[in-house]
Amino acid sequence: MSTDLFQTLQQTVGASHVQRADEAVDQLTDKQRTYVGTALAVVHPASTEEVAAVVKVCVAHHAPIVVQGGNTGLMGAATPDANGRSVLLLLDRLNRVRQVDTDNDTLTVEAGCILQNVQDVARKAGRLFPLSLGAQGSCTIGGNLGTNAGGTAVLRYGNTRELTLGLEVVTAEGEIWNGLRGLRKDNTGYDLRDLYIGSEGTLGIITAATLKLFPLPKAQCTALLAFDSLAQAVRFLSHARAGFGASLTAFELLTANCLALLREQFPDGPQPFVNAAQPWFALLELSDNHSEGHARESFEQVLGEAFEAQLLADALIAESLAQSEALWLLRENMSEAQKKAGRNMKHDIAVPISRVVDFVTETDALLQRHFPGVRNFTFGHLGDGNLHYNVSHPLDSTVEAHMAHYAELSQLVHDSAHAHGGSISAEHGIGQRKLAMLPRYKSPVELDLMRRIKQALDPHNMLNPGKVLASTASHVSTSKTSTPQRTAP
Repeated sequence: MSTDLFQTLQQTVGASHVQRADEAVDQLTDKQRTYVGTALAVVHPASTEEVAAVVKVCVAHHAPIVVQGGNTGLMGAATPDANGRSVLLLLDRLNRVRQVDTDNDTLTVEAGCILQNVQDVARKAGRLFPLSLGAQGSCTIGGNLGTNAGGTAVLRYGNTRELTLGLEVVTAEGEIWNGLRGLRKDNTGYDLRDLYIGSEGTLGIITAATLKLFPLPKAQCTALLAFDSLAQAVRFLSHARAGFGASLTAFELLTANCLALLREQFPDGPQPFVNAAQPWFALLELSDNHSEGHARESFEQVLGEAFEAQLLADALIAESLAQSEALWLLRENMSEAQKKAGRNMKHDIAVPISRVVDFVTETDALLQRHFPGVRNFTFGHLGDGNLHYNVSHPLDSTVEAHMAHYAELSQLVHDSAHAHGGSISAEHGIGQRKLAMLPRYKSPVELDLMRRIKQALDPHNMLNPGKVLASTASHVSTSKTSTPQRTAP
């Protein structure tokens, strides 16, 4: 059957655009090198119609489909399982910009477009597409939509869902839904767009999207702020929201541990606050649509009031674009700094901003009781309550010994986030890494509703089986988890 399927796929999209598993090893391994899968074929369709045709071929051969964009995900959602029955669908050839509409402030692109290229297209048109991620040079719009990606500008512009007006989707039966309507108001029934966004390829295959554009800011101001406590940082955030309003674009948290790690791993990089005694820092960005003078005046006024109210310990204000870019390097280099220093346990949690201080204080203490000496590298998007609560091994231990406790330690973190009204995944998704964890934090009613949606839109479990929701007996295809290469991300 596999030979017939392979040949049929070659006939569908062209022989040169279908690979065998041993020809696409990198695509069968996730970014973290945690999961390794295999596939009957790796297919590169060039159009939505070819995607639909491939789906119909797979349905006829009972071959599940896994969709992959830039393969930058952290949860193994784009890696096929280890049973070798799936077809891996790469959307790299669906990379066209279909329309730029500056009157409607929209941009319609295909799912395989690299995020940074989309940003560049918008900028050339005199507009801003504000989604900004560390992986923007390689991640794709399809992957951003599949995980409802967040990034550093959620505080002002929202997640990918809020930046999307319409979608084009290939269903599990190979039908094409053209919902590429650039409408900001369309109250004509269920919002299918929002259903597909964030579904990690389990409900349909997103092939194109109509995205929102915004005016390019006339000025931006950046500062690195120092705080005597996390509580002070949270109070300052409320003050900044009131003072800046919608102009407040980013508020990215970093601990003193993070700055020390950055100095260690990037000795030639920015070195702010080397001798500072403060334990918490935040990267603040203001985007102004008036003028450079207006932005600076607002910036200085809000920061000045914060100093007077003792909401701020110190501030380093960028005086040029080069200085601003240097400060942003601190945030952008955090993931790479951790990678260079060795593996750690990564937790992408979200809690209400009002609960951030309690969550961090209580969880830090909880981990020290259970795992003395572990080191916290907490950073991320304080402006929207999303923290990357990462935990490294004690200095008197080893990475391997630390990682052996991954399940137990992570459950403590996730239980604490849940107890504070939070989520175990803010922007990275569930994939296969958090699949078994989900029932612990979702109610039976919520999980049942999710399963009913899955059953309705993908009754034969053809799309990304074994991700987000565990397969059920009623599904015709079975799924084994991809082979894990190690026990931690």
